[in-house]
Amino acid sequence: MSVPTPRPASVTTVDALVVGAGLAGLYMLHRLRGQGLDTVVVEAGDGVGGTWYWNRYPGARCDVESLEYSYSFSAELEQEWDWTEKYPTQPEILRYVEHVADRFGLRDGVRLSTTVTAARYDDARGRWHVTTDAGDAYDAEQLIMATGCLSVAKTPEVPGTDTFAGRTFHTGHWPHEPVDFTGRRVAVIGTGSSGIQTIPLIAEQAAELTVFQRTPNFSMPASNRPLDPAEQAARKQDYPAHREAARTSGFGVPVEAATQSALEVSDDERDARYEAAWGVNLVGLLSSYTDTIVDRAANDTAAEFVRRKIRATVQDPEVAEALSPRDHPFGTKRPCLDTNYYATYNRDHVHLVDLRATPLAEITPRGVRTSEREYEVDDLVFATGFDAMTGALLRIDVVGRDGATLRDRWADGPTTNLGLQVAGFPNLWMITGPGSPSVLSNMMVSIEQHVDFVADCLAFAHGRGETVVESTPEAETEWTEHVRVAGEATLYPQANSWYMGSNVPGKPRRFMAYIGGVGAYRQHCDDLAARGYPGFVFSSPRVPEPA
Repeated sequence: MSVPTPRPASVTTVDALVVGAGLAGLYMLHRLRGQGLDTVVVEAGDGVGGTWYWNRYPGARCDVESLEYSYSFSAELEQEWDWTEKYPTQPEILRYVEHVADRFGLRDGVRLSTTVTAARYDDARGRWHVTTDAGDAYDAEQLIMATGCLSVAKTPEVPGTDTFAGRTFHTGHWPHEPVDFTGRRVAVIGTGSSGIQTIPLIAEQAAELTVFQRTPNFSMPASNRPLDPAEQAARKQDYPAHREAARTSGFGVPVEAATQSALEVSDDERDARYEAAWGVNLVGLLSSYTDTIVDRAANDTAAEFVRRKIRATVQDPEVAEALSPRDHPFGTKRPCLDTNYYATYNRDHVHLVDLRATPLAEITPRGVRTSEREYEVDDLVFATGFDAMTGALLRIDVVGRDGATLRDRWADGPTTNLGLQVAGFPNLWMITGPGSPSVLSNMMVSIEQHVDFVADCLAFAHGRGETVVESTPEAETEWTEHVRVAGEATLYPQANSWYMGSNVPGKPRRFMAYIGGVGAYRQHCDDLAARGYPGFVFSSPRVPEPA
C-alpha cells in the first residue's frame, strides 16, 4: 500500500490535471470540460503550443500537410481557419493553436511557466498528488500526460560544450527573437529533421557554414507552395469523408493502398511509380508497394532511388556519397522533407564534415575539433534531436501504487497498455505514449483518437459511479508483446534511430511505437470500448472523499 502524501496548506483540487498545453493538452481540456470535469492544464512554457511554442529554429515547419495537420473535432473550426501553405511554418501553426485556445475559451484553464516535478498516487484515496517547480501542489483524480513525444531536447555527447566562447543554439530551444547569422562562421552539428530544415536557411546568411554529420538521413523534397484558395475550399467541402479516410489509414494520411510487391514489377515501372510519389508527401514513397517496410530487397529499391536523386543533385561525388544513407533501410529513421537541402552543398561556402571518417573529439573555445583538425567558428547550432517518446515522462518522478516508480518499471524499456496506461499506476494516462501509433502517424489523428478514448473511458467509469481506472497487468503484457512482434516483423529494428531509443546513451533499445497502423489501432480501441473496456479495471477509492 502506498503511503498517503502529506498535503501542504495550499493545494488545488481538480478532477483532472493535464500536463502540457500543446495540441493534445488543449483538446483534452476541451473534452473534459465538456463533460463537466474541473480540469487544469500545467505548461512549462510561457505560452500554449507545445512543440510549436519551443521549436522556432529557421525553417521549422510540419512535415504533414496543413490541411491534414489540423483538428477535426469542430466542423466550424475546419471551415473558419485558412492555411497559407502546403506545409505550415512554426509561426503559422502557433497562430492556429493560439486561435484554438481563444476560440474555445481554453486559456483560463492553463497555468503557464509551471513544470511538474513529481507525482505520487494515493491508493486509499484514488488520487494523485502532483508538485511543481513553483512549489504549487495539485490534488487530482486523473493525471493526464500530454507531454509530447519529441519535447525533451537531447544535448550532444561531446566534451567541452560549456567552453565555447561564441553563441550556442539548440534547435529544440531556439530563442524567441530572430537570430542573424549574416557574415558569421557557423557550425551545425546534426542532420536530422531540424538540421535538414535549418541548414539551407542558415547557409543563405552565413559567410561560412560547416555541417558535422554523423548519420546521413533520407530526405525528400517538400515541394512546398502557397495553397490555392480553390484547393482549400474543395478540401473543406470534402472534410468529413477525407477525415474518415485519414482515421482508417495506415499513417493517418490518406494514400492509395499498395497492391503489389516492389519486386514483382519491372525496374522501369517501379521507378515511374517512385517518380510519381517523389515530392508529393511524407509517406507516398514508403507506401508505394506492400513490402517496402518489411523486405530489405524491396526497401533497397526505394533507398537506391533516393540515393540516385542525391547524386543527381550534389555536384561533388564524394559529398554526394557522404550524404547517401547506407546503414539503415529507407523509412526506418523518420524520412525528412526539405527545401533545397542537398543543393545547399553545392554552395562554395558550405562544407560537410563526415564524422564517421573523422570523429568529433571535442568542442573548444574557438570551435569544433575532430580527429583530423579544429574548425574555428563564431556560432554553434546543435541539431541533436530529442529523448523521444519516454524522455518527458521520465523527467517527472512518478510514483504509483506500493511505491513503484515509472523509472524502475521502464528500466528495460516502456511497457504500456495501448500506449495509454501502465499497470500499477491507476488514473495515469498518456496521450500518444509509447506503444501507440504516435510518431509513425499524423500526430493530429492520433492525438484526437487518444483524447477521445480517455474522455469516453472516464465518462463510462463515472457513469458507473467509479473514479479509478487502471490497466490490468495481463492486458499490458499482451499489448506490449503485440507491439514488439509487430515491430520485429518490419525493418525498423535494423536502424539505430530515436524510434528505437538508440540516440540516447544508456537508453534501452526497443522499438517504441506501434506499426500496426492508425486504422487498425483505432478499430481495436473502438472494439474495447464497445465491450466495456476489457483490460481495464474500474473501481472506487477505499477512503471516500469527505462530503
